[in-house]
Amino acid sequence: MAITTTLGYPRIGEDRELKSTLEGYWSGKRSAAELERTARTIRLRNWQRQKAVGIDLIPSNDFSLYDHVLDTSTLIGAVPERFRHVSGDVSLDTYFAMARGSESPGNVCECTHEAVTGIVAQNLRKWFDTNYHYLVPEFTPDQQFTLSSQKPFREFEEALATGTRTKPVLLGPVSYLLLGRTTGEPFDKLELLDRLLPVYGQILERLRTQGTEWIQLDEPALVLDLEEPEQQAFVRAYDRLRVSAGDMKVFLGTYFGELRDNLDLALALPVDAVHLDAVEAWEEASRAIEVIPREKTLSLGVVDGRNVWKNDLQRSLELLLHAKEQLGSDRLIIAPSSSFLHVPHSLERETSLPTTVSEQLAFTHEKLQEIVTLSRAVDGQPDAIEECLVQSATVPPTTEKEQFVETAVPYRAPADERRRLQADRLQLPLFPTTTIGSAPQTAGIRFARDRHRRGEWSTQRYEEYVRTEIAAEIRRQEETGLDVLTHGEFERNDMVQYFAERLDGIATTKHGWVQSFGSRCVRPPIIHGDVKRTGPITVEWSRYAQSLTEKPVKGMLTGPVTIWHWSYAREDLPAREVCRQIALALREEVRDLETAGIRIIQIDEPALREGLPLRNNEQGEYLRWATGAFRTVVVESKPETQIHTHMCYSAIEDILPVLRDLDCDVITIEAARSRLAFLNALDGGTLPCAIGPGIWDIHSPRVPSTEELVALIERARRHIPDGQLWINPDCGLKTRSPEEVWAALQHLVEAARIVRGELGRKLCRMQPQASALRRRATLIAEQSGVS
Repeated sequence: MAITTTLGYPRIGEDRELKSTLEGYWSGKRSAAELERTARTIRLRNWQRQKAVGIDLIPSNDFSLYDHVLDTSTLIGAVPERFRHVSGDVSLDTYFAMARGSESPGNVCECTHEAVTGIVAQNLRKWFDTNYHYLVPEFTPDQQFTLSSQKPFREFEEALATGTRTKPVLLGPVSYLLLGRTTGEPFDKLELLDRLLPVYGQILERLRTQGTEWIQLDEPALVLDLEEPEQQAFVRAYDRLRVSAGDMKVFLGTYFGELRDNLDLALALPVDAVHLDAVEAWEEASRAIEVIPREKTLSLGVVDGRNVWKNDLQRSLELLLHAKEQLGSDRLIIAPSSSFLHVPHSLERETSLPTTVSEQLAFTHEKLQEIVTLSRAVDGQPDAIEECLVQSATVPPTTEKEQFVETAVPYRAPADERRRLQADRLQLPLFPTTTIGSAPQTAGIRFARDRHRRGEWSTQRYEEYVRTEIAAEIRRQEETGLDVLTHGEFERNDMVQYFAERLDGIATTKHGWVQSFGSRCVRPPIIHGDVKRTGPITVEWSRYAQSLTEKPVKGMLTGPVTIWHWSYAREDLPAREVCRQIALALREEVRDLETAGIRIIQIDEPALREGLPLRNNEQGEYLRWATGAFRTVVVESKPETQIHTHMCYSAIEDILPVLRDLDCDVITIEAARSRLAFLNALDGGTLPCAIGPGIWDIHSPRVPSTEELVALIERARRHIPDGQLWINPDCGLKTRSPEEVWAALQHLVEAARIVRGELGRKLCRMQPQASALRRRATLIAEQSGVS
């Protein structure tokens, strides 16, 4: 009989219980014991759900209070020195300080050796090509590792006490190192492998003594382009871990793509089972069935762990039956393609979705049933086979689409011409200050939005309330001294969902929450048809905000690539066509914003780098059409309209050279946690536009001092010409409290004033020298007979 398994389960709870308890703990309203009770309830419910459906190998240690990569760092004692962990198990406060930073005084940045207010959190980065953020491990040349957490052992015992012998999940040692970053002197991260493996060995040995039969080691780095030393690191690591595992079975997890030239490597490693993402790598999975060594089991991820469309059960069954024929049932595991971290809990509560959409969907609970149905069908049960045939027959194309013809997208007026026109129109000072978009979403705003959603407030009453908040926000920003304002986005529940609710061809959910990181949850929309704009989306709010001030107020849009990538996209059209449809809709919005008198329009594209294919040979084509989609939005804009974009929490330095193809005027980039590290990849000719490196980490509760911000501005000036440098936070401010925001913004504005003042005084000191040089040059010219 074929085995069924999952690779991981949603962590936040069906009603986002983890979010509310986490935020209560951070604010001091909930205790650590209450947080642990909530976490334990979610874990038990997840195990019970999977067991009740009939999953055989149920994972543990897939739950996390914040992030599984952070869990790995604390498990092996990779705690940077600034967090002052000395020995023993990492405390809960240290764990959250690594994730969010803290207000502890008197620290020095390990990267720049400058004084900072509080402790700077570890970097956030996107988990491969998903919208999940992980905490980037940090390594020093003298890095040491030691067992510093009981989490996997405690959760295995917790499940065992309920009668469930789980499959503990760990991030594998090689992927863990490759996902990290070095601090101090540059060195090869894989030099640390021999120091790390004894701790992994200790973990495996202890799990084995607890009675663990299967251990899942995830090595998603195997879907990347690897150099030979990186490939050899897997061989060296798993030869040693095999000894530590003893008779415990090792399940090697890979996902998010094809292994390609790493397939033979993975199949040859001394593990008991190899998992392949058959959704992304169908043909490779078919090949693996033929070539996997006879002593190994093959896990086929045929149910999509990242998207919400129903499985084509007939197609999946055909692959699984082929595997059964070649390998036998005892060497076959039926699984999702990846962890279910990326999909919502259940479709049952989504009663407001159109039937034509909902009947094509499957969330985590429904996907569990798909796995079990396929298992029963593989075992020859007639009702399961019939269900596979029926479901496959009811998955129709989503639309009657027109033939897509791709055309080249032109560029706007030359950058120099635009810069001159915009300078004349906007009259901004040197080092202009701004925010990224959203203002704090207070309890009052959430209350008003909820009452309107429930029908308890009329639209008129709700909109009057929002206008009141916008007016107050404009006043606060003016009083703070910001140069370019935003309206605060109080009317928006989310930067993608808000647009999705107002575009044809996209559906939204009521309870379809997934974790982005920590307590941050989003409801990805569902793109099910051709995307079209039926009317203005943001125009009236922007028009009203601009009417309240002489300063420019940015019109705020979410870009086409981000709307596509942060949604569950339809599967019958290529991504470039879906993005083009969204771009054409947004182009109409840009046109209307200009007509309304909006002088600066920001089109956020935080997902542009995130959507970059994992393999190098596919990246050029993606960047071509993705930047073309952005240009489609702005190509008809007036040269005097200043176009901004914003990007965050990705390895932006990887795509700096192609950002010029966005053809925008200002790019703001998240950079505070890394202390502006991306600037090291920037040379004078990389970007023809202005840049605003984020100097304030808005996902941390700490408020940076004015002196700290001045130091960061001065570092930015070493890479960016003064006339092209903007001063801004990392990201939108909706997750922060008003008190934190206004204190930090005052420091930010004051820092810009200080730098302007220092520059002005320097120029004044230089003026007499310049006058003397001019007089001397004139005298020499006259003496030489040169006019």
